[in-house]
Amino acid sequence: QEQLVESGGGLVQAGGSLRLSCAASGRIFRNSVMGWFRQAPGKEREFVASISWNGGSTYYGDSVKGRFTVSRDNAKNTVLLQMNSLKPEDSAVYYCARGRSMIPVGSSSPSQYNYWGQGTQVTVSS
Repeated sequence: QEQLVESGGGLVQAGGSLRLSCAASGRIFRNSVMGWFRQAPGKEREFVASISWNGGSTYYGDSVKGRFTVSRDNAKNTVLLQMNSLKPEDSAVYYCARGRSMIPVGSSSPSQYNYWGQGTQVTVSS
């Protein structure tokens, strides 16, 4: 099996924090860029963050820079998204995704990723 499973979403007040986790199974995690995307109702899927295969490089969408931090633990086949200073506009379903082979760490298009999790809901109340 080859799949990604997100967890950690929930309801939080504005200004609060959440940590999302993505667990990978199969042989899809290592040697690949991992990304986070989000999608709110009626909106396009939006790039949130990505991280290189060894965790040495990260990239963030403009809307989350300075507030979110992405990390990965290859030994545990997990990638994390720490979300701080949350805003109501951060409310969305958050997805983790595996990048296609050898894509740049800053790849922000959903088409550059070929494995996706089921998503986890994040709701930020005002």
